[in-house]
Amino acid sequence: MPSDVVNLADKLARFSEHWSPRVVAEVNDYQLKLAKFEGEFVWHTHEDTDEAFLVLEGSMRIEFRDGVAHLAEGDLCVVPKGTEHRPCADRECHVLLIEPRGVVNTGDVVGELRAANDVWV
Repeated sequence: MPSDVVNLADKLARFSEHWSPRVVAEVNDYQLKLAKFEGEFVWHTHEDTDEAFLVLEGSMRIEFRDGVAHLAEGDLCVVPKGTEHRPCADRECHVLLIEPRGVVNTGDVVGELRAANDVWV
């Protein structure tokens, strides 16, 4: 029998902070994190890992130094390791992040938007 079912809408309703990912499940050494985005995040890089963004509700963009990826509901974008990027959302957007356990949301940048990477909801 499979493990507990995770209802993403229920989990999203439990927090309101933007740019503060919450872990909802783990698969091997990967964490699935829910986040609410609004506004502009910081430019940053994850030197050692790819980062996947799956838009659950709303829309967002991921800015790169040489272009922009526009994501709508249901869209998935994988940012390759070592690629500088900045997630942005003009209105609140709900996102599922898929990344290895221990990845910090601001990557190589230390600042006020840096969130703990092990907060479960």
